[in-house]
Amino acid sequence: MAYAQVSTDLERAPTLTIERYSEDWSDLADPGNRTGHWTEPFKYIPFSDDDAVYLTIGLEARSRYESYENVNWGSSPNDDFAWHRLMPYADLHIGNVRFFAQPILSVISGADRPKRPVDTTGTDMLQAFVDVDLALPGDASLRLSAGRKLVSLGSGRFIDRRYGTGVPLPFDGFEAIVTGKSRRVTGFYLQPVDTRQGDFNDRRSRDKAVWGVYATQWLDAKHAHGIDLYYIGLRDRNAVFDQGAGSQLAHTFGTRIFGDDGDWYWNAEAALQRGTFAGHRSSAWGVGAETGYRFRNAQLRPEIALTADVVSGDDDPNDAKLGTLNALFPNGKYFGALSPIGPRNLIHLRPSTAIHPHKTLALSLTGVAYWRQSLGDGIYAISGLLARSGGESDARFIGKQIEIATSWQATPELNLTASLSAFDPGPFIRDTGPARTIKMAGAQGTFRF
Repeated sequence: MAYAQVSTDLERAPTLTIERYSEDWSDLADPGNRTGHWTEPFKYIPFSDDDAVYLTIGLEARSRYESYENVNWGSSPNDDFAWHRLMPYADLHIGNVRFFAQPILSVISGADRPKRPVDTTGTDMLQAFVDVDLALPGDASLRLSAGRKLVSLGSGRFIDRRYGTGVPLPFDGFEAIVTGKSRRVTGFYLQPVDTRQGDFNDRRSRDKAVWGVYATQWLDAKHAHGIDLYYIGLRDRNAVFDQGAGSQLAHTFGTRIFGDDGDWYWNAEAALQRGTFAGHRSSAWGVGAETGYRFRNAQLRPEIALTADVVSGDDDPNDAKLGTLNALFPNGKYFGALSPIGPRNLIHLRPSTAIHPHKTLALSLTGVAYWRQSLGDGIYAISGLLARSGGESDARFIGKQIEIATSWQATPELNLTASLSAFDPGPFIRDTGPARTIKMAGAQGTFRF
């Protein structure tokens, strides 16, 4: 999706980048490009006179507090905890070869419930990979990459980094990226990493793998407008739907158009998914769009946006054919700081507005309404697990949500955020179990350099 220059999305704080390896500090080899900022000595550490060998180092330290009342609409105990993580990194360039490493040290405090994979992984290797850059005819280049890394494709609808949770989601595998002046094509084979409690025991999944090709054609020199085309294959030996559990092979074909001219920004995406589930055919689809406008010359620089999604569900749980879209590996905070449901069998409408009292401060108000796309299917958590079965209700409306958030870029390295959210259950939730209003408060401090 497109985001404002000062983001009010708590999981996309605008300090530097999330994955870190996409940052390029090679221009600091020229003393004339240096400003004297205190971080510059860490961003370019030369080891040769010809600038062919240099090291970049940095760090992310983040603490995030979340407090919930009426978890799962009252079917689970209240929850109150804090995630803490420390993620230093080192990026070594030797000519056209690059070695990148980023360990993670993570803990959770205050939670009485059993720990989840997103909560903590102790001390482990979050990213560790090697890149080789090769020149191709013309202005194109080929980058070959192997190892463990954080990956996000396009708007992150199908493959994203799960950055907002305690432990991001890395992938083990291979990428081949061809980049030209106006296009980029990425081929990949990746396996998600199963994060576990304990130190240095995270391993790639034996149940899941994704592969495919993702192509982007930019329509302007600044890469602000473009078109994506992609194919993503998925193997999941233990997929779970309201219809049942079984092995799934899914082939997702999609396209996206996006743009940002400074005032207007937009992003629209559509995907078809075909394959098999538990030995029978599957057929699913999803469409989504976001458009927004920034009043850049008005006082407080207000911004308005509208996001909508329609994601298919299964029409009949008693027949063998599956109609529920598998969203693969979406962001862990898909609809905001509070995201009790995920993008399966869903119609979602989200208007939002934001103001900027200062260039470093943003305040936002977001409303969300949710419906089931198919009355024959249930609703699902972000992880893909079934949250409520659809067999006991013919109601379509799931509920509505409101969220107030603020984001302050206190320094170029420090970002502070806070939010208050509430999810008011609708007829479907009331028909299928406890139906109390979920309330959530969140606060976060992120320091990156």
